[in-house]
Amino acid sequence: MHIHILGICGTFMGGVAALAQAAGHRVTGCDARVYPPMSDQLDALGIELIEGFDASQTRLAPDLWVVGNAISRGNPLLEAILDSGQPYTSGPQWLAEHVLAGRWTLAVAGTHGKTTTASMLAWILEQAGRRPGFLIGGVAQDFGVSARLGDGEAFVVEADEYDTAFCDKRSKFVHYRPRTAILNNLEYDHADIFPDLAAIETQFHHLVRTVPRRGRIIAPCGSAALERVLQRGCWSELERFGDVAGWSARGDEQDFEVMHQGRVVGRVRWQLMGAHNRANALAALAAAAHVGVEPDAACRALGRFQGVRRRMQWRGSAGGVDVYDDFAHHPTAIATTLAGLRQARPQGRILAVFEPRSNTMKLGAMKQQLPQALELADLSLGYAAGLEWDLAQALAPLGARARAHHELQALVDDVVASARAGDHVLVMSNGAFGGIHERLLQALRERAGGGFAAGAASR
Repeated sequence: MHIHILGICGTFMGGVAALAQAAGHRVTGCDARVYPPMSDQLDALGIELIEGFDASQTRLAPDLWVVGNAISRGNPLLEAILDSGQPYTSGPQWLAEHVLAGRWTLAVAGTHGKTTTASMLAWILEQAGRRPGFLIGGVAQDFGVSARLGDGEAFVVEADEYDTAFCDKRSKFVHYRPRTAILNNLEYDHADIFPDLAAIETQFHHLVRTVPRRGRIIAPCGSAALERVLQRGCWSELERFGDVAGWSARGDEQDFEVMHQGRVVGRVRWQLMGAHNRANALAALAAAAHVGVEPDAACRALGRFQGVRRRMQWRGSAGGVDVYDDFAHHPTAIATTLAGLRQARPQGRILAVFEPRSNTMKLGAMKQQLPQALELADLSLGYAAGLEWDLAQALAPLGARARAHHELQALVDDVVASARAGDHVLVMSNGAFGGIHERLLQALRERAGGGFAAGAASR
């Protein structure tokens, strides 16, 4: 079958492309504004990519068009497909029908931590010899790709609450019908499609309704939003993490004992930072146990877990200044990431360099939360280009500890002028951010006259 994917360079759709090719289909696609890591993955797979959405692509006459959720009515290619009556489907529906059917699906949902938790879970299953398939919204260092078909029974999928497609406004995850579902956390996000938190809770309720009676839902203790979701109905086994009655941890964030129902079942020693990653680990361990992986073996696997690209990824050092990259863009994620870095690197200042790029942040829905989110940074430098609200005004409560720039070069110059040996520069964005990481390292190197080191591992 020939499949042509609209919006193929999105993280999810790029993963769908990789899975379709592995399943033996001919895959082509189109998109605009391509950037790594997905562009690199598609290139490595040899998948033909067409720039733009010109209606002339209908001459390709594929057997099926798969339409990504970034494609809206008015898109010339989509309109041509609809006018000609050619067959089309959404990415999540294609995945459910052609990959997930008949497999043990483990879905990882939540506002934060989906990519990292799903990567941990896939790695645990891999190390246990289960040969899992997976589709994750990032590239795990241990696998080097975001998606793999796998030949085992288990399939791990990052279960996004964003809408499915132009023709299906339900959340993506309602298509997956998991046997194991992690509900990591739940906060307000995606202000471009959800009017309030209650609307997102309804979508999570729809996910809960699809988990079979003998399936299992894994949820944290203490999330008011998730408690409201579960109170609306829960027909499956329910297991908790973060509480001694379920899965809990004892020790610091990089060396901790794992307990299940108050009994020590393993120990994790790793290089990942932050209490949030320890919580992610507990969720992954609980899900792996549901598939039959012994907790002690799963803990040992996590000790070898290298992390995910763009999740506290050390990009290099120049002139004694370390530069990190992180996908954080929601205020809670920003605060959590800063806390993890401060805990792991108590010495030296933290310079937070951030881009409010997500649709939620562009709309200004979370702007009042930014000062508190950035409180642990010694200096915060934001990129205000393209915003319809005043970033400098939003940062005003931080006083001289925060500045906003409308030009990327001015931002780079300010970071370089402000940084000194021993500092940690933490770059946070859910986009390419104009290649700022390499620009910073190069400028710092030039200032120092050498002394440059580069790396690609999460630390």
